Amino acid sequence: MKYVITGGAGNISKPLAVQLLKAGHQVTVIGRNATNLKELTEEGINTAIGFVEDVDFLTKTFTGADAVYTMVPPIHATTDWKAQISKIGQIYAAALKASGVKYVVNLSSIGAHLPDGVGPVSGLYQVEQSLNTLTDVNIKHLRPSYFYNNLLANIGMIKGMGIIGGNFAAVEGRFPIVAPADIADVAADELLGLSFRGHSIRYIASDEVSTNQIASVLGTAIGKPDLAWVQFTDEQALSGMLQAGLPEEMAKNYTEMNHSLNSGDMSADYFTHRPTTLGKIKLADFAKTFASAYNA
Repeated sequence: MKYVITGGAGNISKPLAVQLLKAGHQVTVIGRNATNLKELTEEGINTAIGFVEDVDFLTKTFTGADAVYTMVPPIHATTDWKAQISKIGQIYAAALKASGVKYVVNLSSIGAHLPDGVGPVSGLYQVEQSLNTLTDVNIKHLRPSYFYNNLLANIGMIKGMGIIGGNFAAVEGRFPIVAPADIADVAADELLGLSFRGHSIRYIASDEVSTNQIASVLGTAIGKPDLAWVQFTDEQALSGMLQAGLPEEMAKNYTEMNHSLNSGDMSADYFTHRPTTLGKIKLADFAKTFASAYNA
């Protein structure tokens, strides 16, 4: 089988590409920088250097593939984050149609059932809609929950203020959270099986916890067992992100997304279609990674 993977050497795309290669398949990874893909080329993975905003480049690279894994790369410099994400979805749809690919595994997000009100995930809703216009293509939308890695952004707050938190909180079992490695495993499962038909969705989580549990487990791991989760107002969260130097467009979108996490709207469809099996990496496992980063 021939697979094309977008996302370069990212935390999901890299282990996914390696899994497919080790299963005996031909794999091409799309990235912007050849140097960043050197480790993959040394493994025997093909690379295509270009930009996902280039429909002609994508069409050429997708042509001949049995399946493609799509994701929207991080976007930092933009005045309309949602629109930029949406635009990449439209480009993917055009390239997939022109190339004749019949199977797509698309990285989306929890909350992508909502057309608005979930920050950047509203853009991923539009990506799903664009891909779903391809009526003759089988598409599996992966909707992972909140990433463990997002918690690393709290290290400065813990060191400077002795607290962890955001403009959201969740009670026990109501905060699904996921490790990139577990997402890669699910993506590999779908791509190796290619048993999905039509357009369907699969939710992914590694653990289901509370925000107080996050504070307790991470605090214990870094020698601060009394670390508390503090819920901020939307205004406080926005102000804090702006003071930390985050661009206004990103800060506003993150505030909106976290507001939706707090209300439960973002995770409502997840709990309606909850995965029967959770991933391998639990909060206690991630705590070791968090402690290493905290102490670095």
